[in-house]
Amino acid sequence: MEPTEAAHGGWPSPVDAALAAAHDGRPEYLGAVGDELWWTAPRPAEGGRRALVRRRADGTEESVLPAPWNVRSRVIEYGGQPWAASGRPSGGPLVVFVHFPDQRLYAYEPDAAPGAEPRPLTPVSATGDGLRWVDPVIRPERGEVWCVLEEFTGPAPTDVRRVLAAVPLDGSAAEDRSAVRELSDDRHRFVTGPRVSPDGRRVAWIAWDHPRMPWDGTEVRLAEVAPDGTFRAARTVAGGPAESVPQVDWDTAGRLLLVSDRTGWWNLYRAEYGADGELGEPVALCPRAEEFGGPLWKIGLRWFTPLENGLIAVVHGRGTTALGVLDPGTGTLADAPGPWTEWASALAAQGTRVVGVAAGPHSSYELVELDTRTGRTRVVGAAHRDAVDPAYYPEPRVRTFTGPGGREIHAQVYPPRHPGFTGPDGAPPPYVIWAHGGPTGHAPLVLDLEIAYFTSRGIGVAEVNYGGSTGYGREYRERLREQWGVVDVEDCAAVAAALAEEGTADPARLAVRGGSAGGWTSAASLVATDVYACGTIIYPILDLRGWATDETHDFESQYLHGLIGPLDRVPARYKERSPIEHVDRVTVPFLLLQGLDDVICPPAQAERFLARTAGRGVPHAYLAFEGEGHGFRRADTMVRALEAELALYVRVFGLDRTDVPDLEYRS
Repeated sequence: MEPTEAAHGGWPSPVDAALAAAHDGRPEYLGAVGDELWWTAPRPAEGGRRALVRRRADGTEESVLPAPWNVRSRVIEYGGQPWAASGRPSGGPLVVFVHFPDQRLYAYEPDAAPGAEPRPLTPVSATGDGLRWVDPVIRPERGEVWCVLEEFTGPAPTDVRRVLAAVPLDGSAAEDRSAVRELSDDRHRFVTGPRVSPDGRRVAWIAWDHPRMPWDGTEVRLAEVAPDGTFRAARTVAGGPAESVPQVDWDTAGRLLLVSDRTGWWNLYRAEYGADGELGEPVALCPRAEEFGGPLWKIGLRWFTPLENGLIAVVHGRGTTALGVLDPGTGTLADAPGPWTEWASALAAQGTRVVGVAAGPHSSYELVELDTRTGRTRVVGAAHRDAVDPAYYPEPRVRTFTGPGGREIHAQVYPPRHPGFTGPDGAPPPYVIWAHGGPTGHAPLVLDLEIAYFTSRGIGVAEVNYGGSTGYGREYRERLREQWGVVDVEDCAAVAAALAEEGTADPARLAVRGGSAGGWTSAASLVATDVYACGTIIYPILDLRGWATDETHDFESQYLHGLIGPLDRVPARYKERSPIEHVDRVTVPFLLLQGLDDVICPPAQAERFLARTAGRGVPHAYLAFEGEGHGFRRADTMVRALEAELALYVRVFGLDRTDVPDLEYRS
């Protein structure tokens, strides 16, 4: 049957907002527990909690903990590895996890007697935001769990210290802070969790300090583990102010493995101990102009994992990523077959098999196992299932555009797609330019039902990996240094203009949209360009001076040193770049979405922006959500936000739809 010709944006679609919300999020923090696989999974319909899921050897999946247990850490606000489990000769595994509401560590024996409850291991502190924990490693021989402790020492977000700490498994520290044994000093502002050598004699971790972010420069710290469990002779053995090391670990022979961008690309290195007992210089195992690592936004991410046969599983690529198996003896790299174009920084080894979290243009994130002996892959958990006919999924086009000065801009373009409808000849569709968050981040080439929500209705989407994005080497990443609000805005506008000029997009019906740093780029685009007919601004940064002083959390409190420049050196730049200082330049309608519990991009900035916009005659809508922080996790929130965004486009683009709720506009 020939598709029906109908105006773009008015097509009916089975991909509704509730369906998109139900499939939001992905498996994270994968780990092997004996012959089982465990991971955390999103539960949008359960208040946005993260469940801990186990896949038993027979393939059945079940939640380890019932609602309302929420396995998620708040260390550096973005969290990180929130659980660890240890197999035991009898009684089943012991799991230690962070419960999101109180951020305490708990111990739980899921196979113990029915009705057993998790028991707290750490105390509650009334100082500031209390005590938080992440990246645990169970040390059963010592009766402890070693992890990162984030301890607030005062009321301000920056009144905080971070150390490696040992928590007794017997619960003796549940009400007694002094029972927590500190393993490292607090000379470094940030640390990752401990990685203990196979013989237990050494431990390595990563550290860095303000004003650097972990993709700017980090240090690999190494210490000896004394018989009494203390760390001795801690020293820096790799990394530095201009070298980013996002992961460190050990191979089965006790050699240190690390990812470093010392050549401009995150590559994998190995350092060996010599006859004199000293650690040698790291040597690249597979030098390539590709990324074998990424930005350390969360504590405990894994781009590589050593296997028992001496091989190393690695996530690598340029733009898109693949799972490869590296032979460190020969430097050869063999990639896993399959349709997946994005492998997350989550790997787990089970003997000679490795399991990762992967997705592709036609599949959501699922657990994929690679058998290194046979080279075969199979889906083993959280399997993708088509929620609708795949004919409604968008078909991405990976493209490279030209920006100012001839620079390359990477993007994924998703034209409208519907099995039953097509647009009129000579009438290009509206397009929404998506700016990803970070800004040190990346828009992956994967199935996203939020994108399908628009494309199946006849609205195109273009995801722009603007200058500053990861996946293309340090030089591309550094394009945004002191240029935030310039390069990102220019690159998004260049893609939009190119799509319009070639006839792919309607030049009169272009929108810009993004959340967090993408919300900043959206707002800055409405201020600095006349390309867009409207914009959707989601939990944004709007006031640089406020964000650089006391309106964000500690981790990103000096991020702007690199993105804008030191405040004391270029104060005028902070004012000139801030959208809140130029609301008079915003002349098109916009939608602002904000979580009221957001401590990273606080609602105070959105409210000040709206106050300055009031009375200027520009239609705009504001939706604020109770109980939501930085990133919406509740199904009802995501439904309302997505429908509101479509309602904005219906109004501005003149779309023929009656199935979206009205927005209450201000002006």
